Amino acid sequence: MSALRKSTEPSVEEREWRTLVEHKLVLVVVHTLTYGKRLVDVLSLLEADFRVQVVFTAPPHVFGDEVPSFLKGLGGAVLPWDEAVRMTFDLALAAGPRGVEKISAPLITLPHGAGYLKRLVSVRHTGVAGLRRQDLAPGGRLPAAVAVPHHAELADLERHCPEALPLAHVVGDPAHDRIAASLPLRARYRRALGLSNGEKLVVVASTWGARSSFGRFETLLPRLVAELPAARFRSVVLVHPNVWSGHGSWQVRAWLARCAERGIALVPPEADWRGVLIAADWIIGDHGSVTLYGTLTDAPILLASSPEREINPASPAAALAVTAPALSPTHPLVGQLQYAAAEYRREEYAAIASRLTSEPGRFNRNMRRLMYRLLGLGQPAHEPETAALPEPPPLDTWARGRRGVPA
Repeated sequence: MSALRKSTEPSVEEREWRTLVEHKLVLVVVHTLTYGKRLVDVLSLLEADFRVQVVFTAPPHVFGDEVPSFLKGLGGAVLPWDEAVRMTFDLALAAGPRGVEKISAPLITLPHGAGYLKRLVSVRHTGVAGLRRQDLAPGGRLPAAVAVPHHAELADLERHCPEALPLAHVVGDPAHDRIAASLPLRARYRRALGLSNGEKLVVVASTWGARSSFGRFETLLPRLVAELPAARFRSVVLVHPNVWSGHGSWQVRAWLARCAERGIALVPPEADWRGVLIAADWIIGDHGSVTLYGTLTDAPILLASSPEREINPASPAAALAVTAPALSPTHPLVGQLQYAAAEYRREEYAAIASRLTSEPGRFNRNMRRLMYRLLGLGQPAHEPETAALPEPPPLDTWARGRRGVPA
């Protein structure tokens, strides 16, 4: 792979293995599975352009265990990290800061979730994750561009890292746009999941960390089995990929095996969760991005965990924390779902959803313009499409997880 491009132009002999040689080289830096899934949405903007070659690399990361299999599944050309840092590229994309100061390329950084939701309080460098100086300028080096979803982030950026403000571009949110474009397909996603008429789907979502709702699964998931009538309700669990990576896939499945045997579906970390979210009748979540994206749907939300000290008070997650009802450990679960539905006010949740992006439906247009400007190329002469999300597999597929062999 070293024949792609080194610090000097490759020789004729080094070029011989490639069919197309006169192109721009884009490096996609995939630290974790979460980062990789976000960047895949961006890469669709470079499809079908024979002027551009995309390659991938995976820096060392504590939550990077699933990245090699993820990249293998994509079928992309993968550079070892120690080789990537010795090469030059025409553009680099990253959704996390670790090690990116070593990359020789104009770098665009993006948030990997719904904006900047989490406040770090138990580490040496406190602040809002993604907005701290070490996040935006690791090693003291600023990127070429900081892509943010909403104009409100500019004030946060000026407060936390003012030197990055001139580099900020408000481009929008790709997950928001894909979900919004796919909402009309809700009935199709429900059929694909195997839900019958009248069946209600409860989606349980957890971010990662000590104060996430995953820490309450030991008591919450048995309640789904015991209290929700099987003839009327189906349940599915969305666990942040960092939980899978941090504890190991085998261990997560082992912890949740009994619930899976009782029909609760467990979405694997590499799967696309967004179609499942659209299909939900209720969402039980926490202060993570998945729960916040749930405000785009018509599903009432209950919060199993919402730690104030870990939520960025300027973020829409803070607004959700005082809008959605809190799950009670003592009251009957069916009654709480009914209460949440009765108290649900679409306009309140739509107001929260509007804080996810100030460029709704325009991420592809804005992001493609930014990338091609830094590449020094003219954009393709067509509007970039926001594709609908793929249909999810049947819930029964995900309910067959075994502790010995991943489903």
